[in-house]
Amino acid sequence: MSFLTEALAWIARTAIAVISTLGYAGVFALMAAESMIIPIPAELVMPFAGFLVAQAEFDMAYVFLASSLGSIAGSLVSYWMGRKGGNRLVMSFGRYLLLDLQDLKKAEAYFERRGEGTIFVGRLIPVVRHLISIPAGIGKMNLKKFILYTFAGATLWNMFLAWLGYVLGQNWNRIRHYTEPVSYAVAALLAAGFVAFVYHHVKNKKFSGKLKKELTEE
Repeated sequence: MSFLTEALAWIARTAIAVISTLGYAGVFALMAAESMIIPIPAELVMPFAGFLVAQAEFDMAYVFLASSLGSIAGSLVSYWMGRKGGNRLVMSFGRYLLLDLQDLKKAEAYFERRGEGTIFVGRLIPVVRHLISIPAGIGKMNLKKFILYTFAGATLWNMFLAWLGYVLGQNWNRIRHYTEPVSYAVAALLAAGFVAFVYHHVKNKKFSGKLKKELTEE
């Protein structure tokens, strides 16, 4: 069994323990953590909550309320981390990440134009949903729109997973065997995107430096 599989199994056991002990508050807390950078996949939380609905231990309406509020709360924490700390982060450490103020302006422009769709779709994608709120904050996306589309995307996915857990009953944990390969694929795509980003920025900075040097010599 791979390290990732073992880690997911441990997270699943932890999620079960938290929900079993805290009930709906546990669902809220886990989904808040899931919406930040803490790697607690909804695929390991919501199906179990759905299973408890099937066992008449939970009510689906309260599962909906707890998970949606948790997702919004966690996303808002990440959003404000990005909004309040983004500029300072780029100013202090941007050169190590190949980021500058021009990249911040591009992020702001992007989330102004396409933020709604990005947040909604991002909430449906493994790995991405843990991170998407921070760049939305850095890009200063409109807060009302951020909350609305976070709620829509998160609720849609959370309740779909809860419904699957309800339908599968005792076999609710089989869901992660189908979603795990997707997480691997998305992580690989993000890694490839990061490599492409680094290559593009290094190439552009080299070109800019060469052009500046040529203009100075003239």
